[in-house]
Parts: sequence; C-alpha cells; structure tokens
Amino acid sequence: MNTARFFFCRTARLSPGLSVLLLPSLILAHEPEVMNKTVVTGRSDSLVGFADSSSEGYVGSDHLEYRPLLRPGEVLETIPGLLATQHSGSGKANQYFARGFNLDHGTDFATSVDGVPVNLPTHAHGQGYTDLNFLIPELVETIHYRKGPYFADVGDFGSAGSADLVYVDRLDRSLIEATGGSFGYERFLAAGSPAVAGGHLLYAVEMAHDDGPWKNPQDFQKLNGVLRYTRHKDDGSEFHLTASAYGGRWNSTDQIPERAILLLKGGRLGAVDSSDGGDSHRFSINGEWERDSDSGHTAVQVYGVAYDLDLFSNFTYFLDDPVNGDQFEEQDRRGFGGLKAHHSWNYELMGLESESTGGLQTRGDWIHNGINHTVGRQFLSVTRDDTVGQVSVSPYLEHKTKWNPWLRSTFGARADVYHFDVTSNLPQNSGAVDRALISPKAGLAFGPWANTELYLNGGLGFHSNDGRGSTTRVSPTDPSVPLSPVDPLVRTYGAEVGIRTTAVRGLQSTLSLWWLDLDSELVFSGDAGDTEVSRPSRRYGVEWANYYTPNAWLTFDLDFSGSHARFRTWDPSGQFVPGSIETVVASGISVHDPNPDHGFFASLRVRYFGPRALVEDDSVRSRETLLLNAEAGYRFNRTWTLSVAVFNLLNRHDADIAYWYASRLPGEAASGVADLHLHPVEPLGVRATVSARF
Repeated sequence: MNTARFFFCRTARLSPGLSVLLLPSLILAHEPEVMNKTVVTGRSDSLVGFADSSSEGYVGSDHLEYRPLLRPGEVLETIPGLLATQHSGSGKANQYFARGFNLDHGTDFATSVDGVPVNLPTHAHGQGYTDLNFLIPELVETIHYRKGPYFADVGDFGSAGSADLVYVDRLDRSLIEATGGSFGYERFLAAGSPAVAGGHLLYAVEMAHDDGPWKNPQDFQKLNGVLRYTRHKDDGSEFHLTASAYGGRWNSTDQIPERAILLLKGGRLGAVDSSDGGDSHRFSINGEWERDSDSGHTAVQVYGVAYDLDLFSNFTYFLDDPVNGDQFEEQDRRGFGGLKAHHSWNYELMGLESESTGGLQTRGDWIHNGINHTVGRQFLSVTRDDTVGQVSVSPYLEHKTKWNPWLRSTFGARADVYHFDVTSNLPQNSGAVDRALISPKAGLAFGPWANTELYLNGGLGFHSNDGRGSTTRVSPTDPSVPLSPVDPLVRTYGAEVGIRTTAVRGLQSTLSLWWLDLDSELVFSGDAGDTEVSRPSRRYGVEWANYYTPNAWLTFDLDFSGSHARFRTWDPSGQFVPGSIETVVASGISVHDPNPDHGFFASLRVRYFGPRALVEDDSVRSRETLLLNAEAGYRFNRTWTLSVAVFNLLNRHDADIAYWYASRLPGEAASGVADLHLHPVEPLGVRATVSARF
C-alpha cells in the first residue's frame, strides 16, 4: 500500500508574484510522485503543518502595501510585538524594542537583508547597531521572522529573535513614485526590472530629504540605490548578484531633559546642543547561488560590505566639561564580509521521513573606530581609538523527523568560534581573545488537529559583546582606574510553548508563552568608551497575534505582547531592568478593491507602547505612547495611483523614547540633575504620494 509521507519545508528564493516558495519533499513508500508546492505570501497564509514554532511567521508585500511608514525601519513593526522608535536624527539607526528588551539599536535581535547581516558588532555607538536607512520598502517581498534561540542557523544577536528581509527578483511593472509632505519631506523613487541576458536586472534609485518638525531642521539628505541581477535555470538552480549603495547626512535633535522644555526655543521640539548630527555610508555586494532538487537543497552566499559613520551626540550637556560641553564624536570605519553555505537532503531513516541540514557561516569585521571629545563638531581630544579585527566561524547541523502523523521533531546545534584582536591607543587595552560556544536547539510540533498545532521549543544562544571590552583593563578616560575585561560571548537560555490555529475561517491566530535568561547584560557605553557590566537577567511573557481576512477586500490584525523583565541577583538598587518593554498593542484595519488595477484603498493603524520602568527600583516610569496613523488612496487605472498618509492623527505629545539619568544645563549644580530625558514623537504630519506603474 502506498502511503504519503511527511514533507519538510524550507525557504527558497522568492519567485515572481510576491511570494515565498516552500518546496516540500513528498516521498511515497513505493512509487514516486510529482512534488507538491505550497506558496506562502504573508500573514494570511496558513503555516499549520509547516512552521517550527508558534512565533515563526512571514510578512508579505501585500501587508506592507497598505501600511503607512514614517521611517524605513518601521517595516520591522509588522513583526508582532516589535517596535522601532527614534531618539535622534533620521539618519541614525532606530531604537528597537521586543520581548522584554530595550534592544538599543539592535542587540539581541538579528536582522538581515537578503541574508546579509545588518547588525554591526563592536560598533562605535552600540553593540549590534542595526541601521535600516538603506532599505527600500517597495522592494521588500517578504519578511521571515523567528523569535527565540531555537534555530540552528541563527547565531549572534538572535536570542530575542531574527528577521530576514528579502527583496524581489523582479517587478511586474516599472515604478516611478514621488512623495511630498509636512516638515519639508520629499522623496523620489524609480525602479524597474527589464529582461537582460536570460535573466532580470532589478534597479532602484531613491532620493529623499526631510527637515522634520524640529526647531533645528535635521536637513536629512539620502541617496540610495540597488542593482540586482537574477537568473533562473531549468535545472532548478538560480543565481543572484546584488549591489547597493547608500549615503545620508543629517542634523540631530536628541532627547532633551523634561525640565528644559519650557526653557528651550522650540519647546519640546527644541535642542540643547544644535550641533549634533552625523553622516553615514554603506556599500555592499552580495552573490547567491542555490539549487533545488527532489532530494534536497543547496545554497552558497558570499557578501562584502564597506561602511562608515560619523556621529556627534551630547546627552549630558555640561555635566563632565562645564566649559566646552560634553559633545562627543563616534567614528566607525569598517569592511566586513562573509560566507554562508548549507545543504539539506531528504531521506528515510529507519522508516521515518527525515531531513538533515549542514551549514557553515563565517564572518570577518575589520574595524577602526574612535571616540573623541568635541565641541560644535570640532575636535578637542581623543577618548579612545582602536583598531579591531573580529572573525567568527560557525558550523551548524539540524535534523528533522516525522515520527507519526501528529508528531515531528527538530534537533540541532551550532558551534561559534570567535577571535578578537584589539590594538588600542592605550597599550594596556590592547590584546587578543578567543572564545567558543556550542548551542544545542530542540523543538517539537504536535498535530495538526482541527487545523490547530501545538509547539514546544527550547535552546541555548548568545550575543557577542563589544570586542574592545574583552581587552579593556584600564579606563580609557583615566588610565589609573583599573577595569576588568568582560566575556566577549554571553550565554542566553530560552524556551517557549505555543499554539497556532486556523480553525476559524480566514483567521490566523498564534499564542506563545516564552522565557529567556541572560548570563549578563553587558553594554558598551559610547560616551564613556568602556563596557558597563550589569547583572544576569530573566524575561518571560506572552504574545498573541491575529490576522483576519474575512473576504478579499477587508483585513484586520491585532497583536498583543506582555513582558516581565527582572535582574536575577539581588541588589539594593532594585530588580527591574531599566527601559525594558512591558506592553505593546498593535492593531489595524485595511480595505481595498480586489481588482489590483483600480479602486479605493485605505488603512487605519493604532500602536500602544505601555509605561515601563526607567530605573532599577521602578520609582520612575515612562508614560504611555499612543499613535494613530492612517492612509487612503485611489488607483485611477493600471498606471496612476494617488495616496495620502497621515501620521499621529491625534496629534498627541507623547515620547518616542524616554530615559532617566543625570545631566547638567548651564547654571545648574556641578553634580547635575537627575531627570526624565525624552524624544517626542513627531506631531501630526501629512504625506501625499503619486505613483506610476508601466
């Protein structure tokens, strides 16, 4: 008797039509059949029977199309429970929050674009710095996100989660788009993908300018471009070569002390130091080859990136230097590159359908970064100057088995070997360090029953810390003060139980209960130039995500996340982890004509960012942030579309980000004043876009 066996899913290169192709290997016991295919276009598609955890998912371009975006980094807010905010100029990386973390600019959430990592280790401003200003949202075809340290192919920075944003191979039609709006916002985009030499050549050019609502105009100027060649062959193989270039410069209005709002020119939109700002550039090249066959999948990727950043900031004003002020410059110049390769093969093991994957990931960063004391962007003195070489080699294995019709398992492990070599301006802070970790992973999926599946996941992970901290033995600002080097790799432990159901027609719903421990929360302090050591921590929480499409023209989504974050060791200062996110609610409704070539479309979105502890004893808490954004438009025909987006529709005076620390304004006591420092959300703003597709 012929019996159809279980098939394992893997993500392959995107095909035209804005979808991710999951190629199952459907193996019969005695005679072969043609492989079936399951297409996942986004959150509206069922992953029951395919996903490895309840918190894994996809976001498709159709979900992004009807979503107003104030900044490119907000594409990550399509991931349930994740927030992208800003506390400085638009050219700086966003501030991210997820799963009980203030992720700073990306620590503990691994982000990649077409498989190329965006997180930057040993960065001048913050570990894992994730700048998505080079992203062109109109080119994003899917976002594949996964939460927790449960996946063998996810390493550094991936303990809270990871996301891979994948660009389209080609556009159905060429696009020209022009946007203008409040606060001097201007944007132009041109993109197309003509057929060339048996493949397609995707191109996109983006130019943008934004002054923002700030009293000191940020004058953010961006020039961005992508060139990508794709060729598919009849033997199941495909090749991609992508080059991109980005440049931006801006003035910053950083967070301001609450006590200064009534004193500053411009009030809550004013700046204490109007000379803050920066510029950044990113150039990359990425080559990918992969091949699918009935027995498996092979992929090889090689990438290289050149990057630089000059950033001027002043968060404490005149606390350390009452004459010149506390402005500092952070410089980061680096080239980094890497290799990713894996092979998956399907086979029968003791009568059980199995899939095994072996992979290798390598990366090298060659970094020169420095911190300087400045005034009005003019150099005064060196705080620290370092040249860092950082190399990692990470092999991994993963095995999946279908044990019976209602149980499948995933077991895996990865080894991460790191080498850090630091040459500092202070010889005492130079040196070389090697570290290695092995991280096992496991997952079970039960079901499906009645279109419902249960998951149990667990694993060990890690994040790297700033390489400079691993060799720092004296204070960069006072060599007479000894410091202890920190462990460059910090272990994390996580587990999750969850459920995924499509029992209600048109509704995709997932519920996850998760837990995550960190051995230490070590943070490199950009203004001080050293690594601050904090205690071990524990986080746990719940995530409930819903996506409902009752018919072809109407979509609802509702995501709720609640988190609890505490230090695991007692200290008189308190047990709360400052800045850790506690409550997030995101919801939206969109309507659109089912005919893609004409008709009305509109969306309304609300985002609630709840209060959170800003100090260890919870005596100071942030206020809530509530944003309501909307977009409406009309497609006149196959070519022309007009849309209008409105941000902060309620014109609330909430904060995008809030901190509690001491700073000093002119005339205040030398010890400074502890105060709430906040960066306000942008006031009500409007942007209109005209686009032509041909």
